[in-house]
Amino acid sequence: MSTRFSAALVAAAVAVGLVMAAATPASAQFKMPRPSQKASVMQTVGLTDITVTYSRPGVKGRVVWGGLVPYGEPWRTGANEATTFTCSNDITVEGQKLAAGTYSFFTIPGPDEWTVVFNGEKDLWGAYAYKPDKDVLRVKVKPQASAAFEEWMQFRFADLSWTGATLLLQWEKLNVPVRIGVSDVERTMAAVRDSVAHAKPDNWQWPYRGASFCLDAGANLDEGLKWAEKSVAVKEGYANVGLLARYRAQAGNYKDAIALGEKSVQMGKAQKEPADTKPIERFLEDWRKK
Repeated sequence: MSTRFSAALVAAAVAVGLVMAAATPASAQFKMPRPSQKASVMQTVGLTDITVTYSRPGVKGRVVWGGLVPYGEPWRTGANEATTFTCSNDITVEGQKLAAGTYSFFTIPGPDEWTVVFNGEKDLWGAYAYKPDKDVLRVKVKPQASAAFEEWMQFRFADLSWTGATLLLQWEKLNVPVRIGVSDVERTMAAVRDSVAHAKPDNWQWPYRGASFCLDAGANLDEGLKWAEKSVAVKEGYANVGLLARYRAQAGNYKDAIALGEKSVQMGKAQKEPADTKPIERFLEDWRKK
């Protein structure tokens, strides 16, 4: 082999090596879509933010329950990384306390009963490294058959109120409900009581706001009524007179409710900048039918 030919071979080999070396980082950085796409659902319940982050597997013609997802074994409740559950305040799950924080969310499915698990370890891949001794809370729930078919597994929130919600796992023809409770009404009531107690004698707004909160939340209505009456006694206005009318109607006293409602409408229209009286007028239409 000639010296010139050997040098050419060496040069060619070096060139190939440089091309491969240059290509390696690009290959390492190449990303492909996952078959089970990542998703996240967040719901504010009262004053508490609840977030579930997970990956959504598809049925794809497979037997899911008791097949793809075995009974009696911990499941990541999704695909890829273990599902995570975050709550910004302390909550209850099926009546049991769970502190604010982020948890891995596992389930142990069964034909008639599921175990829902909140685990203290995070950033887990699947259930392979799941450690039962790190469980923070376990609750039992009942799965429900669904007439609607769900190809892609999903979480959603239902039955929303200021005191709680239902977290629903839906996949194939199955719904798994997990009841969540919050105590934000009690926390808010404590703050409102403090504000009303320290309000100046001529302050009608804080009793009005407290009464509005109680009526909207459907809680502490006797206390709310006293605040509504106090607000009107300090200074009558379109807003607080209309609110007191709603309290009278809530108690079934439609005669007084109508009288106060009509007064509220008149006051609202007589303001320098007329108020939108349509909401209380709609209430009046309903009360007159009672």
